[in-house]
Parts: sequence; C-alpha cells; structure tokens
Amino acid sequence: MIKVKVFTFSPIQENTYVLYNQHNEAIIIDPGCYDTSEQDELFQFIQTKTLKPVQLLNTHCHLDHVFGNKWVYDTFKTPLHIHPEEEPMLRMAPLSGEKWGLPFVNYEGPIKYLYPGDTILLGNDALKVIFAPGHSPASICFYSEFDQFLIGGDVLFRESIGRTDLPGGNHALLLKSIRENLFCLPNDVKVYPGHGLSTTIGYEKRNNPFLQ
Repeated sequence: MIKVKVFTFSPIQENTYVLYNQHNEAIIIDPGCYDTSEQDELFQFIQTKTLKPVQLLNTHCHLDHVFGNKWVYDTFKTPLHIHPEEEPMLRMAPLSGEKWGLPFVNYEGPIKYLYPGDTILLGNDALKVIFAPGHSPASICFYSEFDQFLIGGDVLFRESIGRTDLPGGNHALLLKSIRENLFCLPNDVKVYPGHGLSTTIGYEKRNNPFLQ
C-alpha cells in the first residue's frame, strides 16, 4: 500500500507529492520547494518518517514543478525521470523563472526517460505511466491501480483543467487526453492534481464544465 503526502510550495502554490510504502521507500514527484524553508519542511518530513527517497519524477517540466529538482538530487542522489519530450521545457524553465520574477538554479544531473505504459516500482507497489499531453508537450500521470489514485500534474483539476496558453499547450489535445486516457479509469480513482484540492475521476465526469 502506498501512502501519499502532499506539500504546497512556492508563490505559485504547487503541490509536491511524496509517495512511500511500509518499507520506508519513497518517490518524490514534482518538487516545487522554492526556498530553504520549504526545502527544510520536505527534508524534516522525510527524516521524521525515516524515508529513503529512491526516485525523483516530474509529471511535466514547467518551472513550478521543477524548482526543487536540483535540491532533491543533491540531497538524496535520486536521478530525474521525465518524458523525453519534456526535456526542452526543463531547459527553458530558468528563463520562465526570470520572466515571472522567480529565478532558480536548474537541475543539471542525469536524466532517465519515462514512456507511456512504463511501470514504476516502489517495492512491491506499481505506478503506471499514462501519457496526457496538452497542458505541456508530454505531460505524464502516475496511476496506482491497486491503491486507486492518480498523480495527475496539471492535466485535470477539480472542476477545471490545465491551462493551455503556455508554450507547447494545446487545448483540444488536452481535452482528448483527459477523455481518452484518464476518463477510462474507474470513477472512484482519486486524482491528486498539481494545484488545489484532490478530486475523483467520477466527480469530474459529472461536474467538470470543460468536459461536458
């Protein structure tokens, strides 16, 4: 069984996730910790729970989801895993940071690629990689079939969807991704988004105004 801990970091209020199991192995997803106080908050949780981070994942590489990549790698030696088509977004993230008045030092460590259908293992637990482009060129989500949850990045929100006015965004493609790749999941699947409150697949099928 995977436990999920959420932190909300940076002025952009991004959701950072730590997934961990009964053996205290952990995966860090989209670390948005921007300053030392947020880094300390994440570190203290990991230390208090005696967790061992074993993987670092990004759903996509917009600046608010990658602020903490370098710190996580420097601290825990966990190489970054992304979809290969998100690498250009990662490289341009510091320029976006300067534009938005949020400069940061980018990740420069090793990169491992994830592809649709890949399985990410956390001990005996598994996460399936689901391809869901549209908000960014190659957004991916991480689905636990056993525990019935989805780490969705900025694809699907409670009664909303990810913005598509940023470079690489495509509104029609995002709607297609949600309808074909997420709405095929069971209605009870809990969706943990990149911002805001969690929701479920069934709730969004019934109530999301962008998808009616």
